[in-house]
Amino acid sequence: MDIEIIISLIVFAFLAGAIDAAVGGGGLIQIPALMSSLPQAAPATIFGTNKLASVFGTASAAIGYLKRVQLPWHLLLVIAGCSFASAFIGAASVTLIPVEILKPMVLVMLVLIAIYTFTKKQFGLKHVVRPLSRKMLLLAALGSLLIGFYDGIFGPGTGSFFIFFFIRYLSVDFLHASALSKIANLTTNLAALSFFIPTGHVWFAVGGMMAVANICGALLGVRLALRYGSGFVRILFLLLVSLLICRLAYQMWIGT
Repeated sequence: MDIEIIISLIVFAFLAGAIDAAVGGGGLIQIPALMSSLPQAAPATIFGTNKLASVFGTASAAIGYLKRVQLPWHLLLVIAGCSFASAFIGAASVTLIPVEILKPMVLVMLVLIAIYTFTKKQFGLKHVVRPLSRKMLLLAALGSLLIGFYDGIFGPGTGSFFIFFFIRYLSVDFLHASALSKIANLTTNLAALSFFIPTGHVWFAVGGMMAVANICGALLGVRLALRYGSGFVRILFLLLVSLLICRLAYQMWIGT
């Protein structure tokens, strides 16, 4: 592999880790970088290698948040367990639902999320501390099952969906929602890897190299999110959702 390609993958992995740690969406940067740098690789290998790089950055981001943000362990266990199980089922069922059906549905949901978040100026800026109830655990389980399955079977916008769901239904702010989404994303990545590694769809040398850069970026992303708070994360969230909308609309328009 040429040194130029190695450097570009390291840079993109660092940027992906930083953005993903704050609001999710690191795959928007990492996957296109891998596809352009490794055109001979099969799509499944691209996704598997991306997951290997991402899982370490996501883990470091999750640890960084948990050191500074207080989250109920019962809630974390429910989110982690449900996300892992449904993401594995989604990955194993990837051939059952055509991507062409999912893309317009996801596009509409992202547009609605962007409009709702933009018009509700106080949305996600205030953290409401509530006793952990059975209803909250049930809602967390339901959301994690649905979004985890989506991440396993398709993926784009998973972090945005997790953050929006946690703010809307668990009454947390963007900062706490980002922390919860890292736990969920970590388990969905592990579930995907448990499917990709046994089937031989991971390039460990490339993924390991990118994982180091992803960790460094994740540490920066967590630091920025914790320093500047929910208002800063809200702006990044809106920018990321807008980018996702443009990307999906472009893919649908050119038919890829």
